[in-house]
Amino acid sequence: MASPNIYTDVNFKTQPVSSGTISDSSSAPPKKTTIHKSSPGFPMLLLASLIFFLLMAILSSVALIILFQMYSDLLEEKNTMKQLNHTKLDCMKDHVSMEDKVWNCCPKNWKPFSSQCYFISTDAASWSESQEKCSSMGAHLMVIHSQEEQDFITKILNSNAAYYIGLSDPGHQQWRWVDQTPYNENSTFWHPGDPNSDNEQCVIINHPYSSWGWNDVPCSGKQKSVCQMKKIYL
Repeated sequence: MASPNIYTDVNFKTQPVSSGTISDSSSAPPKKTTIHKSSPGFPMLLLASLIFFLLMAILSSVALIILFQMYSDLLEEKNTMKQLNHTKLDCMKDHVSMEDKVWNCCPKNWKPFSSQCYFISTDAASWSESQEKCSSMGAHLMVIHSQEEQDFITKILNSNAAYYIGLSDPGHQQWRWVDQTPYNENSTFWHPGDPNSDNEQCVIINHPYSSWGWNDVPCSGKQKSVCQMKKIYL
């Protein structure tokens, strides 16, 4: 009969388990999955660039329009001055305030009234010749639409002379002003009995009796005249 094995001084040591050597799938944290998304920055940058260039184009266009308008105004003023051939101007301020730098001017020896300038020509000529002379100065024969204009001009005319104004009749008493403004029968200053002849198709302003008024006359007659032009603003 075999005798049992008897072990004495038996020492059991427990080997520590390293966390790095044994992986526990149940306790390990889940692995993160990186999802690559397309960046929205590029389309937004492109849109911003397009808006910027569009605004720049609009601003450039506005600037060019303004510059062109300024140049056109300057050229027109220069051409007007060249056409007028007036070397001297008489100017007045529109307002008393020193902050207002706008001056209204008439050529020297012209008379200002409202927004217009007037020149009394003492050279006798036909109606068409008188109109041509006014036109050569950038003006036209005088147009009268109110009592104030009538009173203004008659105060500075010679009562012993007659002056062509810019009213004529192409036929059948169809009176027209040279500046194409409407002829208003309620704002006329005819002498009593005038107009009285289809053969007298031009108009003078004169003082034959006790007051100033208009008289229709033949256009070929030699008369003095009154020219009118808009004021020049500086």
